[in-house]
Amino acid sequence: METQNLISVQLICNQYNVPISFINTLQEFQLVELIDEDNNLYIHTKHMNKVEKMIRLHYDLDINIEGVDVIYNLLKKVESLKQEINVLNNRLRLYEDL
Repeated sequence: METQNLISVQLICNQYNVPISFINTLQEFQLVELIDEDNNLYIHTKHMNKVEKMIRLHYDLDINIEGVDVIYNLLKKVESLKQEINVLNNRLRLYEDL
């Protein structure tokens, strides 16, 4: 696999001043997917926004990992419901225009 779209977990931990165990815990809770390549762990760049949010929730707001898991899953559900509302509103507009 090409590493051009991957960021080293070590680099992330150094940049955000978090222990590697935190990232491993996120993987245990299935909040992030770590990619093992050449005995190095990586995270895909498209997941960095999510990882940054979890770091802020845990370290800045002092929320435990279980709480981060609940909050992240609730945020995903809210986003899904927003998309469903948009689809339903568009469908409603279609029928209102008839």
